[in-house]
Amino acid sequence: MSAEEIYHLIRIRRAIRRYEERAVPEELLERLLEAAVWAPSAHNRQPWRFAVLRSFFYKDKLARAMGEELRRDRLSDRDSEHLIEQDVLRSYRRIIGAPVIIVFFLSMADMDSYPDKRRGEAERVMAVQSVAMAVQNMWLMAAAEGLGGCWLCAPLFVPHLVRETLNVPEDWQAQGLLTLGWPAEDREKDRRPWQESVRFF
Repeated sequence: MSAEEIYHLIRIRRAIRRYEERAVPEELLERLLEAAVWAPSAHNRQPWRFAVLRSFFYKDKLARAMGEELRRDRLSDRDSEHLIEQDVLRSYRRIIGAPVIIVFFLSMADMDSYPDKRRGEAERVMAVQSVAMAVQNMWLMAAAEGLGGCWLCAPLFVPHLVRETLNVPEDWQAQGLLTLGWPAEDREKDRRPWQESVRFF
């Protein structure tokens, strides 16, 4: 792939929320996961972990559990019950409507530990960044293969719930999920000019 093709791929990748019903082949999923683990990582510790959900049972189980927690949070905020139910339903549909869900986690098991909070927090941020780069690899690879995806951050608000619902190891800390499938929509999005976000020194 040429530099121009890579640049084009980066620019056309979009968050896709509606998918065709056809399945994503197993070998394609394996390619995405392989692409993910070749991301750079802090100290090369590779702190990413992934849970791949293909069955309706697990997608439904996770979507319902997260929806209940969302409902409780919004009720405690005293939001309109009508708006809450719309939000919960939208979240549920986004999760179960995707042929594949990849929940991504970080594990601090192999990262360095420090006696002070400042360095400990920096180490954790490095792990978070490593996971994010792995997911970006996966998402770009998905786009290159013609798949659509959408990054949802909701698991960040309920990491213990996600871990317990999926029965993953204790050290897996939920960071988000990526919905994946063959796109059933086209989306356009703009970006601010890069010059607004850059300073040269």
